[in-house]
Amino acid sequence: MKSISRLLVIALAALVGITSLSATEPIKVVQYTNTVNPNDPAHLSNGIIIAGKAGSVRAFSTLNLTSSSIMACAGCADFYKQTLGNDINVYLMVVPSAAAYYTPNVAKSWSRSPADVLNSLYASIKSDVKIVDVYSALAPHANEDIFLRTDHHWSPLGGYYAAKEFARVAGVTFKDLSNYDAVTINNYVGSMYNYSKDIAVKNSPEKFVYYKPRNISYNTTYITIRLGSGNVPIGENRPVQGEYFIHTPGNGAYCTFMGGDTKITQVRTSVGNGRRLLIVKDSFGNTLPGYLFYGFEEIHVVDFRYFPRNLKTYIQSNNITDVIVECNISFACSAKPMASYKRLLTK
Repeated sequence: MKSISRLLVIALAALVGITSLSATEPIKVVQYTNTVNPNDPAHLSNGIIIAGKAGSVRAFSTLNLTSSSIMACAGCADFYKQTLGNDINVYLMVVPSAAAYYTPNVAKSWSRSPADVLNSLYASIKSDVKIVDVYSALAPHANEDIFLRTDHHWSPLGGYYAAKEFARVAGVTFKDLSNYDAVTINNYVGSMYNYSKDIAVKNSPEKFVYYKPRNISYNTTYITIRLGSGNVPIGENRPVQGEYFIHTPGNGAYCTFMGGDTKITQVRTSVGNGRRLLIVKDSFGNTLPGYLFYGFEEIHVVDFRYFPRNLKTYIQSNNITDVIVECNISFACSAKPMASYKRLLTK
């Protein structure tokens, strides 16, 4: 009965010209239960949860989230849709952290699960923003290496499953990993050693595996953003051609994708379907574009912290058809980053 009533409200809204209601019910995520490492020992080191035993520990930040703190993200997503209009598809992708899947029982009180927070977010979206429910898409794969054990980022494999869910929502071609070449970087230790200062993290190196698509032609153009004091953008270099995958051995392996965050990236593919994607992202979004070459004729990538232009003008100039607003859940629950995402459309 509740669904019927909502449909009647939507129909009435359409008749009188109101466009703020979504035509679908909010996505409801189901709380994930840790079945991978529920009985692992755990301790805190500089606010970082260190779970498991030396040699294979998993390090990740605690999450202190509230349903009220996520409202800035809902407002940001609605602002993008209202500003860009009905001709452009806007997607919201909030990336959970490893804490959502790998918090042992002994550490449950140290970190909150994002399920309730995400449900509050999705229910608060008022415009026709398309939700990419990464939390639920990753849950069936928690026993795989979807998050890096020694870094605050997800792994390239986690990005793969997120990109697959996005492609489903967007209705574009997506190919499974049998169409990719896996490249392995050994002895990777990421950012969590520096954050935690826990020697067990340093003594638990892992494999960093990324995937390069086959049988698709593409070329990449970069505009590097010059930064001044406080990492504030102060200028742009001339466009240059380059490799999308910049093999980076050692602890900088995450920079394999586009060489990092301080570039405006444009990838032109041999797909001639008229779909042009813009990814507005934080560093988690770096893993996504390489899995979407089969689905879009162009993919543009900008980082919300460094993009120096007016984003609406950029979208219009490049005939963008689809925009992903991607952010990790900590940024999504923080007013300042969300204000920065919104400011891109008005600067």
